[in-house]
Amino acid sequence: MGIMRLGRVELRVMELEKAVDYYKNVIGLEETGRSEGRVYFKAWDEWDHHSIILKEADAPGLEHFGFKVEKLEDLAVLEKRIEQFGCTVRRVSNGTRLGEGQAVRFILPTGHTAEIYHDIDCLGKAVGTLNPHPWPDNTRGIAPHALDHVLLTGDDVETVTRFFMEALDFRQSEKIMTVDGETMVGSFLFKANKAHDLAFIKGPDNKLHHAAFHVDNWYDVLKAADILTRNDVQIEVTPTRHGITRGETIYFFDPSGNRNEAFASGYIAYPDIPTITWTEDKIGQGIFYHRRELIESFVKALT
Repeated sequence: MGIMRLGRVELRVMELEKAVDYYKNVIGLEETGRSEGRVYFKAWDEWDHHSIILKEADAPGLEHFGFKVEKLEDLAVLEKRIEQFGCTVRRVSNGTRLGEGQAVRFILPTGHTAEIYHDIDCLGKAVGTLNPHPWPDNTRGIAPHALDHVLLTGDDVETVTRFFMEALDFRQSEKIMTVDGETMVGSFLFKANKAHDLAFIKGPDNKLHHAAFHVDNWYDVLKAADILTRNDVQIEVTPTRHGITRGETIYFFDPSGNRNEAFASGYIAYPDIPTITWTEDKIGQGIFYHRRELIESFVKALT
């Protein structure tokens, strides 16, 4: 019962067709439809109609993100718990966006807009379900398997963490604390077995730090760097490893300035694992294990 996974992210982009070309040919997603200034995409290893929506806008950033629940009845149960926590809630009608059923929309303590939903069209995968090959023919670009996670910023990391853990039954894999142990400045949250589905770091409310795509391994992270360079995409951080989550990573920007990540590996998270604690003085090593320090753009470039 309840939330299964991060299901979709809607990004605001300023030049729609330029963004479409990037997400289709550089990232390597499949376009699945268009409606009312929006273009919908899925990765090759995803079943549902879309996981990424691009919305034409005057400024980049995150329009909303959504979690898929296991059963339709879960919407009403979780809606009540969200309301009881004190968040503003409203229903989104069936068919508001292409391929989607009704949803419950709510505003987080950090100001971000989130949704839970169940019904969405299932398009399946090119490899099918009968004796499938491990990957499809004719992939393009980085060709990630799926949307992996989002990292957001907000002033009150502790309250938004408490919301996800108490109202939506998330667990915390890792956290970053001030050296005195008094204040939480980073929080990494998971629902199933990934090291994180969602993360928050202390910063301005209602901002997107990055949206990440899952690739298989270190080689695929290196391949992503080659593809990005070949296509003159701005790379912020060349291939490296995280201390937090142990993931292998590269960071780069879409044409509107939204930060993307190709993320591989990381550990398997279980419900009974203790939360790993990092102290703020070691945050450089936690984020960039090899470099052991942050770069200025990584903190300031938010959309």
